[in-house]
Amino acid sequence: MSIAAQPVAEDDGPLSPWWLRTILIVMVLGFAGLITITRLAYRNAPPIPAQVVDVQGRGVFSGEDVLDGQTVFLRYGLMANGSIWGHGAYLGPDYSAEALHRMGERSADAIAQRQYQQPFAALAKPQQAAVRGEAMASLKTNRYDAASGTLQFTAPQAAAFREEITHWTGYFHDPSRNGGLKADLITDPAELRQFSAFVTWAAWASVAARPGEAYSYTNNFPYDPSVGNLPTSGALLWSALSLTVLLAGIATVLLAFGKFDYLGWITRGHQVRPQMLPGHSSKGQNALVKFFVVVALLLLGQSLVGGAVAHYRADPGSFYGFQLERIFPSNLLRTWHLQLAIFWIATAYVAAALFLGRSLRIGEPRWLAGWTHLLFGAFALVIGGSLLGEWLGIAQLLGAWWFWLGNQGWEYLELGRVWQYLLVAGLLAWFVLLWTLVRPRALASTAAVPIVRMFLVAALAIPVFYIPALLFGARTNYTVVDTWRFWIIHLWVEGFFEFFATTVVALTFYQLGLSRRNVALRVIYLDAILYFLGGLIGTGHHWYFTGQSNFSMAMSAMFSVLEVVPLTLLTLDAWDFVRTTRGQRDAAGTRIAIPHKWTFYFLMAVGFWNFVGAGMLGFLLNLPIVSYYEVGTLLTPAHGHAALMGVFGMLAIALMVFVLRQTSDDARWPGIEKYIKVAFWGTNGGLAMMVALSLFPGGVLQVWDVLEHGYWHARGMEYIGSERSHLIEWLRMPGDVVFIVFGAVPLVIAAVKGYLGVRAVEIK
Repeated sequence: MSIAAQPVAEDDGPLSPWWLRTILIVMVLGFAGLITITRLAYRNAPPIPAQVVDVQGRGVFSGEDVLDGQTVFLRYGLMANGSIWGHGAYLGPDYSAEALHRMGERSADAIAQRQYQQPFAALAKPQQAAVRGEAMASLKTNRYDAASGTLQFTAPQAAAFREEITHWTGYFHDPSRNGGLKADLITDPAELRQFSAFVTWAAWASVAARPGEAYSYTNNFPYDPSVGNLPTSGALLWSALSLTVLLAGIATVLLAFGKFDYLGWITRGHQVRPQMLPGHSSKGQNALVKFFVVVALLLLGQSLVGGAVAHYRADPGSFYGFQLERIFPSNLLRTWHLQLAIFWIATAYVAAALFLGRSLRIGEPRWLAGWTHLLFGAFALVIGGSLLGEWLGIAQLLGAWWFWLGNQGWEYLELGRVWQYLLVAGLLAWFVLLWTLVRPRALASTAAVPIVRMFLVAALAIPVFYIPALLFGARTNYTVVDTWRFWIIHLWVEGFFEFFATTVVALTFYQLGLSRRNVALRVIYLDAILYFLGGLIGTGHHWYFTGQSNFSMAMSAMFSVLEVVPLTLLTLDAWDFVRTTRGQRDAAGTRIAIPHKWTFYFLMAVGFWNFVGAGMLGFLLNLPIVSYYEVGTLLTPAHGHAALMGVFGMLAIALMVFVLRQTSDDARWPGIEKYIKVAFWGTNGGLAMMVALSLFPGGVLQVWDVLEHGYWHARGMEYIGSERSHLIEWLRMPGDVVFIVFGAVPLVIAAVKGYLGVRAVEIK
């Protein structure tokens, strides 16, 4: 994040109090808006009727069936296979979109038979248009009676529900036709009926008009012209207006920056006096190196699992002749792929924070090494236990304990509830450890106190803002769950994790002597202002079509577009980082080596992928009108891989490289550095190949199919299983191989060599 540096003489004086005041104002207003939208989610969520009846008043299914069906959906890990209202995985279909389309086809056929005594397909075009119009009007009519809690289905809708049971029975039978699920995953007739009730309810909410409005509970998502689901006027209007907000935001920030003489992370014109020297690490810091061995191993595991998940899209019927789904079905591997990403990135941040915290002290407390070992054990327990629990849960081996010890089933929050409690407890213990380590009276210099305070605030936010993950259960209304779920996925990860990452990088630069205190502080303050300005209310761009109202769409679109503003400013830092990695020259003209060259290279990768993944691709998907057609297509993982791996992943690797260099002397470092060099080009090259050769072109073609045939078709197995789709998936393999072989594996070797080197020194 670019920041204005004042003249050197002013860089150690007090900063204007309006920095903190502005942050406070932004956060108060932002949370007020976010909490308002969250409260409205409870009021505006699609109702779950107590009873669904047909025109004769006979029961079709009940609200309990819907909630039991949602439980089936979660217990069998189906959100890691397909999606509801566009949210979930991409190995299977969007269940709600498919059910809605079949409901529409059944309605059209019934009307055609009643009026013309012929099936719909046999009618002439004018007759088909008339039948379609009547079917649309019938489906859009909301027959829910809030007073009695009864929803009346038309005869075709009731018949469509019964046909759903047969359809999903066949779907769960064959792994080659469902994206690699275990064969005959669900065979119990009661569970199949409950699951069908859940997806039929989701389909009804997708098309029935919200009371008092002309659009459905999901703002007419998914796109399906055959049932009358077209983009709302709000999706067009708020998309257009958000572009004007974006331009105004960029202009305002650049205008404010114009009064400063210099922009950048690095303080120019002063002598560098690093507080940390490579090869001079303490016992407590050395104890943290083993965390990064785990980081590298988890990254390798995530990469291998991700390659297997991609193979399920390329060739779901066979894993090179082996029926992999019998042991590792695709929904399990997809769950592990997401959880491993969170674990290795979070582990790197936690360990790096303690490493930096120790560097700020005068001396090392005797308890640091011991507590570091205990924290390592706690992380190992949560990581290993939750991954094993997810395997056992999806395999249906935990019985009634599936939610608590196994796989909750909610995307990104799959780990069982017990593991979530332990994770929060572990993160709180980490914060206490960090606070004890860097409390003001223990610091080597009081000048660092303002930076440390922001560092601790950001650290405390990590366990605190994970707590919303504990606020819902398996039977909570899907809209309400998705609201809280993105408090974690967006607000926790993209908001407070990013804020914490900024403080870590700023503190690192300060300790290396590259940034004076106030330069580092301005980085933190400005990032907080800009990220939270768009990122708090902007969390709602995930809620456009998940059962919230047009108000949520309007607020979210207008604010989420501001998230791009700080990302456009990353380009202002690029040349400073290049210049820093090239080093300086002494009086004789000899180039001075930079000990943390590769740390800076990975930080440059953070800036690049932040701009491409979160800025370019993220901005594209944030617009409501684009999201309406795109959500749940391959453009989503194109953005996700580039942003999450590129931003948080590259920063985690940068921190790992930083710690490995700090704990290695000049004699041992060249043996580690050669692997770091390969890993830099391997991770970045592999990621670029994944996005450019497969994910992005595949996403563009899939969105084109949405526009041509409807969302149900582009997300259906007919499209996903086509030869063209399989070819695009195979084109991902070169990128996966490069990332794994030349990226993840060298990082494992480098981390192990760094750890063995530290152990060898301690033994001596």
